[in-house]
Amino acid sequence: MNQLIRYGAKERRFAEAALYPGLHLARVVSQYKDRYKIITEDGECFAGVSGRFRYEAAEPSRYPAVGDFVMADRTGGGSGDAVVHRVLPRSSVFERKAAGGGQQAQVVAANIDTVLICMSLNHDCNPSRLERYLSVAWSGGAVPVVVLTKADLCADLQSAVAEITSAAPGTDVVVTSRCDQSSCDRLLPYLQPGMTASFIGSSGVGKSTLINRLAGEDLLRTSGIRQDDKGRHTTTRRDLLVLPQGGIVIDTPGMRELGVETVDLSRSFSDIDDLSSQCRFRDCTHTAEPGCAVLKALEAGTLDARRLESYRKLKREARYDGLSSRQIENEKLNGMFEDVGGMKKARKFIRQNDKRRGGY
Repeated sequence: MNQLIRYGAKERRFAEAALYPGLHLARVVSQYKDRYKIITEDGECFAGVSGRFRYEAAEPSRYPAVGDFVMADRTGGGSGDAVVHRVLPRSSVFERKAAGGGQQAQVVAANIDTVLICMSLNHDCNPSRLERYLSVAWSGGAVPVVVLTKADLCADLQSAVAEITSAAPGTDVVVTSRCDQSSCDRLLPYLQPGMTASFIGSSGVGKSTLINRLAGEDLLRTSGIRQDDKGRHTTTRRDLLVLPQGGIVIDTPGMRELGVETVDLSRSFSDIDDLSSQCRFRDCTHTAEPGCAVLKALEAGTLDARRLESYRKLKREARYDGLSSRQIENEKLNGMFEDVGGMKKARKFIRQNDKRRGGY
């Protein structure tokens, strides 16, 4: 059996690979600093990118990432590493802004069917952070599922689940506990043979522990929680693994910050999006306009103020992210003069007024 089929390659990928005679289809299963482990039709081998690839890659997101299907010069054997010459088009991607405030995007995982967003049911449980993860997941083309871990550590499970569910409308929520194997098995429908799921979440929420429980063996190293109830960072690189049941999982290092590159607020905030369609004005900003259905819901208590502020924050961040300070200032000015058609029209209006004053 071709190993690539086991690792999620479908007919589409083999058809794409046929366009590159002399090269071989492979999938990236692990990523190091500037080296990759790939799976080919014959098995695993290490690989690097070609000099031409490195020269033509305009930004880090163009480089191979775990989950990518690539074209390599060989399937194994020989001396030295195989060479990757091309990354095939991605069907989906989970990416974030590079850590440290950089403006370039960093691909966390590629070609994933499901993003399993893990949150621990202790003090780390944060609805606003969840909304951020959901917005990024929906925009990347994969289906998000919320996985609540460590239910055995939660004092008020019912309230915690209700709060998270309200922050994730239209998204499946699965509650798990390391003390209950059957709760972990609830994830199996999302891990069918040939399907790829990426486990995403903060450090120490139990991603690796959950994967080990699903695999029935300790595939990944884990650590306990610290005395301050925060998890220890264990996973240091991304790895793609095939479970005994046939599902494919990608374990990722915990992310302390998740800067947004693109977001899909219409899916992660579908309740606010639905309300927006009922506003009197099509371009309603939900700040002070008459007939605003969003503000009306806020006053009636059917929309949580925290959720609206989270929506506004992500909207601002996505609008300004990647812009220079001057561009950001222009965007702010355009927002201030939005009612009169933006800053350009506002300047024209001011010039016309100045001319009128000079004529008197």
